[in-house]
Amino acid sequence: MDPRIDAPVARGRAVVAGASGFVGTALVRAFADDGYDVRTIGRSGADVTWVDGRGIRSLVDGAAIVVNLAGKSVNCRYTDANRDEILRSRVETTRLLRQAVTDAAAPPPLWLNASTATIYRYAMDRPQTEADGELGSGFSVDVARAWEEEFFSGDLPATRRVALRMAIVLGDGPATATLVRLARLGLGGPQYDGWWFTHRRYRGIGSHPTGNGRAPSHRSRGRQRFSWIHIDDVVGAVRFIRDDPGIAGPVNLAAPGASDNRSLMATLRRAVGAPIGLPAWRFMLEPAMWVLRTEPELVLKSRWAAPAVLTAAGYAFAFPELEGALREVVARARA
Repeated sequence: MDPRIDAPVARGRAVVAGASGFVGTALVRAFADDGYDVRTIGRSGADVTWVDGRGIRSLVDGAAIVVNLAGKSVNCRYTDANRDEILRSRVETTRLLRQAVTDAAAPPPLWLNASTATIYRYAMDRPQTEADGELGSGFSVDVARAWEEEFFSGDLPATRRVALRMAIVLGDGPATATLVRLARLGLGGPQYDGWWFTHRRYRGIGSHPTGNGRAPSHRSRGRQRFSWIHIDDVVGAVRFIRDDPGIAGPVNLAAPGASDNRSLMATLRRAVGAPIGLPAWRFMLEPAMWVLRTEPELVLKSRWAAPAVLTAAGYAFAFPELEGALREVVARARA
C-alpha cells in the first residue's frame, strides 16, 4: 500500500510556545496529526528558547498558526517569588511573540494565546459569558488582565487573535491530580470556605493591583461553582476555532455542564471508587494544601464560565457533562 494515501495533508508551520505542559503536549500531537510542521518555543528542550529573539522571529514569520501556552504553573504556593514569576512569565512571553508577529513579513493568520476563566468574579448567581461576564479582583484576576492586555495591545490587522479563557482542564494535569489525591486520601467530601488566619497571598499585583489585599472568604456551603473542560475538548475547540474565521477575541474554554463543589466531589468519589469522603473546612484545607504545595483557591473559588461563543458557533463538546469526563480521565490514568 502506498504510505502516502493515509498521510495528513501538509498545512504549514504550527508554532507552540510553552509546549512542555500536558495541554501543550496534547496540542503538539494534534497539530502533527493534522499535518503541520510543529515547532516549539520554550525554556529548554524546545526548537527555540525565549532568549533567542532572532529564532522566535524566524519561526513566527510565515507560520500558519501560533499558540502560546507559556507561563509558570499556578499549581504552587503563592509566595512573593512565585507570584512575580507567574505574572512575568505570561506577560513577557506574550510580549515577545507580539513583537515577532508585528515584525513578520508574513504574519501568522491566527494567534491563540492562553488565558484563564479565573478572570471572572466569584460567581454563584449566574454564569459568566464572554459578552456579559464581570471581571473579578485580586491576584489571579490581575494576572489574567495583564496577560490579555498585552496580548490584545497593538494593531495586527493580518492576524486573528483569540484569548483562550480556559477553565480547569481535566486530564493528566496538575489540577486533576490534586483533586484525585484529595478523594483518595478520604478528603473527597465537599469543601467549605470559612475563616482562616489573615494573609496577603491573593492580594492584587501588577501596575494596577485590584482588591483590598485580604484573602476572600465566602459562606458557599460547598455550593461554589466548578467550571471545567476535558483535555480532548481543549484540542477540539482549538481546531474548531482554527477553522472558523469568524471567531476572535476572548473565548471561554469551559464545558456547558458546569457543576458545583458538592457534585464534583461526589462524582470524583464514584470515579475513583472512594467509599467515603470527609468534608473539609478551610481550616483543614489550608494545612493540607500547604503540604501539597498548592493553593485552596483551586477548590474554594466559585468559577462559573459558560462557553457562549463556542456554543453559538456550533461546537459540539465531546464531554459536555462532568461524570463522563471524570470517568474517562480516571480510566485513562489506570490504563
